[in-house]
Amino acid sequence: MIVIESKRKKIENILKKYPEAIIADVTSNAKDGLVKLSPFYPHGGIPVPFSDGATAECVEGIWQALKVFETEGIDPTMLRNGTMKNLKRTVRKHGKVLGHQKGIAGREILGYVEAKHQIYIPTFRWVLENKVADIIERLRIAAKDKTIVLLDYNTCCEVDSPTKPLSHAYLIKAYVEGIYPYESENKTKTEAEELTLPFDD
Repeated sequence: MIVIESKRKKIENILKKYPEAIIADVTSNAKDGLVKLSPFYPHGGIPVPFSDGATAECVEGIWQALKVFETEGIDPTMLRNGTMKNLKRTVRKHGKVLGHQKGIAGREILGYVEAKHQIYIPTFRWVLENKVADIIERLRIAAKDKTIVLLDYNTCCEVDSPTKPLSHAYLIKAYVEGIYPYESENKTKTEAEELTLPFDD
């Protein structure tokens, strides 16, 4: 079983709720190999949706690069940011968000929910399948017998919320368990060698 809890909660309180659970920090502040599950992690070579041949360093870079504001359009320089820092483009600085541009050279502006489904969710899935498949398989195996608590700063699991940002920890859970929005994920994987948590490689 995989559950989502706030990174801001005390570990002892989480363990009271889920005794003997494995705590897995999947934020950009993780101190072990699980940091690779953060959308801020610079894997490099991540395809930018609707942008032939274009790639980015991290998922968050794509999400922020394609964001369109009242006073500023997209910012392709965000695609090259591999520092895990200064990746946020804010309303305070750029005005109201109008949506996300459908590709670097696109003209269509996607609404928030559409952008999650057409940009963020498939991009994160690409990373799960192409950059961290080994970690995902280890999570899948461990979750069969244990409770895995994924820590994230944002814990919203409402994929289609028009206002709330989606927890990437939930997307990890969804992919491992084959549930919405990754319900088409084939859960009958080939048998893999079981590796022991924590992920410290």
